[in-house]
Amino acid sequence: MIAAIQIILSVAIIALILLQERSSGMSGLLGGDGIGFYQARRGAEKIIFYATIVLVTLFVAVALYGLAAGMH
Repeated sequence: MIAAIQIILSVAIIALILLQERSSGMSGLLGGDGIGFYQARRGAEKIIFYATIVLVTLFVAVALYGLAAGMH
């Protein structure tokens, strides 16, 4: 059961990370665009960012719970 929850959470985390694409192209990947430029997160981008943090926290909590449950 814990493994299934971890798989679901990991797929959701991967999807959210892929949705966080800031700049396209190779220059954005290598840091060529926007060096030193900060852009505030707004709207859906902000929701996706915080949802990613929440899902990663849940994933770590489930993993630690699985380790603790396996120790008994």
